Amino acid sequence: MDRHIKIIATLGPGTDSYEAVKELVESGAKIFRLNFSHGGREFFAKMVEIIRRLEEETELTLTVLQDLSGPKIRTCDVGLGTFEVNKGDEVMLGSSDKYKDDGAPFICLDIPEMFEGVKVGDPVALGDGVIRFRVVEIEEPQLIRLEATNAGICPPRKGITFPGMKTPLAPLTEKDKADLAIGMDLGVDVVAMSFVQKPEDICNLRAEMIQYGRRVPIIAKIERTAALECLDEILTEADGIMVARGDLGLELDLAELPAAQKRIIKACNRLGKPVIVATQMLLSMVNSPMATRAETTDVANAILDGADCVMLSEETAVGRYPGEAVKFMRKIAYEIEAYMVESGMVNISVDGVKEHPSTFLAHAAAMLAGKTDAKAIVCHSTSGATSRILSSCRPAQSIYALSSDSTVRHFTNLSLGVIPAKPLDVIDDHQERAEVFVRQSPAFDEGDIVIITAGQPIKGKSVTQTNVVKLYEKLKKVAS
Repeated sequence: MDRHIKIIATLGPGTDSYEAVKELVESGAKIFRLNFSHGGREFFAKMVEIIRRLEEETELTLTVLQDLSGPKIRTCDVGLGTFEVNKGDEVMLGSSDKYKDDGAPFICLDIPEMFEGVKVGDPVALGDGVIRFRVVEIEEPQLIRLEATNAGICPPRKGITFPGMKTPLAPLTEKDKADLAIGMDLGVDVVAMSFVQKPEDICNLRAEMIQYGRRVPIIAKIERTAALECLDEILTEADGIMVARGDLGLELDLAELPAAQKRIIKACNRLGKPVIVATQMLLSMVNSPMATRAETTDVANAILDGADCVMLSEETAVGRYPGEAVKFMRKIAYEIEAYMVESGMVNISVDGVKEHPSTFLAHAAAMLAGKTDAKAIVCHSTSGATSRILSSCRPAQSIYALSSDSTVRHFTNLSLGVIPAKPLDVIDDHQERAEVFVRQSPAFDEGDIVIITAGQPIKGKSVTQTNVVKLYEKLKKVAS
């Protein structure tokens, strides 16, 4: 059986060499995340150079994903150091000019906009949600009284969130703009935008991107309840979605997170847009060569939910066992994908199919592949749209996506089951390009049945959409 799930590996101090990245590729990672919250241009340039070198050596499509930081909301330091709180303790939260050196617990936040709209009863989370508070009184502008709802320690310079509140800070910061310039210069393939709250956020990033003469796909990270409320509108603008469960888990009651993940994935599958599930998937493997049973089940369930990609963060960026983490994630995928085929859990359906003929033909090709037990589907897709629709059908077969456009190939790499490939440009006929690819590819043996989809060029039209589905058998080469 072909292997379908895509694994994203975050690069960091633990994987900053050619040998380390090569091990990740050999272990099964095909997409590499550069987290622009950490590191500088020199590190990112080195990583991109290594990835492109490995791309040439392996002849695989390896995708570089730039992850922008977004607005980091952190507390500041007024010299109190770390202090403890118990459940029921009261703590003041305010700007530094409100601090009084009277020994009372005080958390400093020098971002005035964050105090706007805060109401009594609102939740506040500190340090990735380890400590949680409830607002009990608005003392004055930029000074509020909190009551701890659990016990723990409060160090300075930690992340702080106001779950459920629409953040007044724009998701595209000045740092993000500077980092985007670096990414565009280095030639990243995809950009992920943090803390997206509305579709206009994606439009703003795209406008910023265009001034560099590039237009690469944008992944919207869903981390805010505001984004959940307008998910359909964000999906219209974004090219894909990341279920960023770390910050989203602070915004929601944790019990609500699994259902939210399923709803987001279902919405993406319906539109044929790639969806990534991220955060703490195999977190114990940062320090241990073995994952937990719960983590193993979590990865499997993300695949069952319909994720296109599963992402490793600390596990490969700073972990002690980066290669092992990728291998184990891939092993989980092997087992759960075999179960899905065995159980007939493919998502081939014409329900909700748009009336456009090319979309219907993609669904027809996926159904034909299943009925004929074809070896694979070969799709010549100039824009990559047809290959993504085919992917959303979840056929048992791999989908070879032929495109002459490098940006398209690197983005189709994010869709489940899609293997990007470059066709022979000397042939104008798209269907013939696909047939030649099958004849020349060592992936197919004599007698293999392949389903081909292509857009036959029409004279006088610059845009070509899928209008052909063909059952093709690879025949024995005839001796000359």
